[in-house]
Amino acid sequence: MGDKKKEEVKEKKEKEKAKPLSKAQLKPTKLYSPPNFPYHNRELSWMDFNSRVLEEAFEKDNPILERVNFLAITASNLDEFFMVRVAGVMDKLHSPKGRKPDESGMTAEQQFARLTEKIHEFAKKQYSCLNRSLLPTLRKHKIRFLKTEELDKSQRQQVDKYFNKFIFPVLTPLAVDTSRPFPLLANKSLNIAVRLSKEGEDIFAVVQVPSILQRYFEVGSDSGRAFVLLEDIIIDKLSELFELYKIKACCPFRITRDSDLDIDEEADDLLVEIKHSLKKRQRGDPVRLELAAKCDESLKNFLVDMLDVSSKEIYDVSGPLDLTFLSKFCRIDGLDHLRFKPITPVDPPSDFFGYDDIFKAIREKDRMVHHPYESFDSVIKFINQAAKDPDVLAIKQTLYRVSGHSPIIAALIKAAENGKQVTVLVELKARFDEENNIEWAKKLEKAGCHVIYGLQGLKTHCKIVLVVRREEDGLRRYLHMGTGNYNDSTARFYTDIGMFTCNEEFGEDASSLFNVITGYSTPPVYNKMKVAPTGLRDFFEDMIRHETENAAAGLPSGIVAKVNSLVDPSIIKLLYEASQAGVKITLIVRGICCLVPGIKGISENITVRSIVGQLLEHSRIFIFENGGNRKIYMGSADWMQRNLDKRVELVFPIEDSELIDRSFSIVETMLKDVLNTRIQNPDTTYELLDRRGKKPHNCQREFSDRAKKALNEKKTVVTEENKFKPLTKNNSNITT
Repeated sequence: MGDKKKEEVKEKKEKEKAKPLSKAQLKPTKLYSPPNFPYHNRELSWMDFNSRVLEEAFEKDNPILERVNFLAITASNLDEFFMVRVAGVMDKLHSPKGRKPDESGMTAEQQFARLTEKIHEFAKKQYSCLNRSLLPTLRKHKIRFLKTEELDKSQRQQVDKYFNKFIFPVLTPLAVDTSRPFPLLANKSLNIAVRLSKEGEDIFAVVQVPSILQRYFEVGSDSGRAFVLLEDIIIDKLSELFELYKIKACCPFRITRDSDLDIDEEADDLLVEIKHSLKKRQRGDPVRLELAAKCDESLKNFLVDMLDVSSKEIYDVSGPLDLTFLSKFCRIDGLDHLRFKPITPVDPPSDFFGYDDIFKAIREKDRMVHHPYESFDSVIKFINQAAKDPDVLAIKQTLYRVSGHSPIIAALIKAAENGKQVTVLVELKARFDEENNIEWAKKLEKAGCHVIYGLQGLKTHCKIVLVVRREEDGLRRYLHMGTGNYNDSTARFYTDIGMFTCNEEFGEDASSLFNVITGYSTPPVYNKMKVAPTGLRDFFEDMIRHETENAAAGLPSGIVAKVNSLVDPSIIKLLYEASQAGVKITLIVRGICCLVPGIKGISENITVRSIVGQLLEHSRIFIFENGGNRKIYMGSADWMQRNLDKRVELVFPIEDSELIDRSFSIVETMLKDVLNTRIQNPDTTYELLDRRGKKPHNCQREFSDRAKKALNEKKTVVTEENKFKPLTKNNSNITT
């Protein structure tokens, strides 16, 4: 082929590469089906993660109320796991899909058998932790949970008064007989089954424990603090609810239902369709029945028959049901000495110290904020200032999860009322936040905002705000991009990173992204951003392959990735290939990790760490050695099929030299952690990092100290600058 022909072919390829992607290409890609290689089952790996959280409840070095909170977190996690993941496995049991082995080689039947075995073991550990470790330690600190028979006369009077005034009026005993069918009990509601007798005949009833009331009631005590559980008070008073019957037996129970929504995304009105689906959530099939241990056999048979559950779905519990109530209990007033020293965000973050005008700060250079060590208020201030600034013409934002009283939403509403063009994508399909997001969408629409409910077939999970501002030299675009949600509540205990920039290339990318989200624009070739589902998978796979090629060529190579979950088979296979080529790979994976490290000949160059500590690790960071010219990226995407193929995700490079150094330092600090870090073994188990000979290092505390130090240094500089300010006519009171 002649040189001219070669040039023509090359030019044609370049043109094809630059073409915008078609609508067909925008659709989610087909999931990768791997050959046989080490792959840990996703559901079992998730259980391993929850076990790591439970270990923190056993950890005696943690303050007692924090240990109680860790136990509550495991219970909340397990509830959601049953409602979605276990329910999904159960659905496959009677489906042709379930007969086909998954990536780990397990059929649905094998998964369910192993999973239920592991969950039963886990539940026993939860209650062993509560009964043998936490409650005795609480008693040492003079905090007790009393049974009604343990109450003294004064405490009994307090309980009687509370029952008559607050509990009895809201109770509704529900008899079950031929004319009164078994009630439809709400998902996760706590109930009491009662076996009654009259004239020798047994009948059954159900009493729901009111969720509107606090689960525990404090009674006065001369020695410390004492509490009685709500269900124990109701059980003690059952005779007052069934005065004509004899109480033969009673048993607290709780059901968990299949809560994964089946949404018709082609419906005429997505909002109405999701509302309809939410009602079904409370009526989903039971996937778990929890019973108090030593439940009366007749009551147990009655519940099994009414709820149609199998023996594998029944969990006998040696203690209070629904331990999620402990998350509120551990925050009771007056016991700060039994909690972690709080990590208080510095405000303002050092990057914004001395700036009243946040736009001026961003014009000078890119800015970074590390939450919760640095206040989330900087993000709120950015949107608030944009809402009030007469030169701001438009605000565009994606919202996945927001708080119940969101200042972000309030600022967007104020912006619309001030005549600005406000466009908000509120993702209605954000699991378990659907109702909250529907309400926010309505309020935003009512205020005059343009609201988009999401894209058909995709969840919009990227975190981005675009502000368009009129300035002397024309329009300028200001951006915030982050690794976490615009949720001021979770920003207090989720670790996330956000970057502010007015770089024009980022601005162009942001405008293009919002045009794709809000209209019918074809996805562009982005300048800086890497966006799913059209290009993010290719980007990550190409970067991993590039490291493999560099290692083979003797060039510097290496990968460090921090994600919440690593599940994607294609990514895992490429990481194995990179390891075999000699690439050193360090993974910080908080939760699910289907990759198996340390296997000779396959993954011996891969280490997997999991950081579980006072704060929930949530940021996503990716570093590639790139032949000695290291590249670092951050964003919203984990290495999961859903993030790369079924969601709108955003990953962005860090390019400012100061922020690059800071970002590398953040990752290096996490890798030095020895107090919160566990290492995954080749058998998929985890163990705490060996602390022998190592300085006790807690990366979360280090970040908090670093944020305070950085701000204090800025304050010191300002103080020093003003300390010996020369006296002049302009700044003195001397008259001539």
